[in-house]
Amino acid sequence: MHQIEISDDEFRLISEFLYDQTGINLGLEKKTLVTSRLAKRLQHYALRSYQDYYNLVIRSLGHGERQTAIDLLTTNETYFFREPKHFSFLEQHVLKQWKGGKPLRVWSAASSSGEEAYSIAMLLDDKAGVRPWSVLGSDISTRVLNMAQSGHYSLDRTEGIPKTYLKKYCLRGTQEYEGTLLIDKKLRQYVSFAAINLKNPLANIGLFDIIFLRNVLIYFNRETKQHIIKNIISAMAPAAYLFIGHSESLTGIDTKLSAVAPTIYQIK
Repeated sequence: MHQIEISDDEFRLISEFLYDQTGINLGLEKKTLVTSRLAKRLQHYALRSYQDYYNLVIRSLGHGERQTAIDLLTTNETYFFREPKHFSFLEQHVLKQWKGGKPLRVWSAASSSGEEAYSIAMLLDDKAGVRPWSVLGSDISTRVLNMAQSGHYSLDRTEGIPKTYLKKYCLRGTQEYEGTLLIDKKLRQYVSFAAINLKNPLANIGLFDIIFLRNVLIYFNRETKQHIIKNIISAMAPAAYLFIGHSESLTGIDTKLSAVAPTIYQIK
């Protein structure tokens, strides 16, 4: 099928829609990405232009196609034990300071398909002993959240998992599941997932001792970053830690946070 081209005006409408819904900015250099990701939706509905698709999304009852568009337009790149220095800090500093008592609550605030949340869970299960803990993973994309909840991954996505953890927490697929693995149900029971838009006021999710917000802020302008960080801080327990991506910075953002290591902050 001949791919329909997107005009600058149509791209602007779709970019504004995504920004209104998520706070994510799409520059003109993303035109090819938008057309490649939405082309099949035009084909699915037999539409002749991106304007027609935009109109359909805006009129979407029950937010069905609206959520589909968001799922397609958001980037969900992740893998197990990404940025290992963060996990070393979590083990060597945070867990060693943790006295136990109340459960340790961790939020993977842009968990995508769940690799980060399960990486945290493996480390906590291995190093926390009998002290209680839980992990919440969230994302704006319902598509990747469904993948996360299943805990089922292709083996080629598991390269970062330490061999001892592979043996302890992962079940290798056989027969029709060859080439895949499943996160053990005993670990999955401590990990939950929810659809959360970081741009919106947070629902009653409680306070967290550790929040991972990695490789998210790079997609937002300064105003939206400020708004999201304010939301995140509202969910931080006293002395809680915030981890952001190594390519990110809170420079110029008004926060109640103090830097304790590169890309790691603690609430004042």
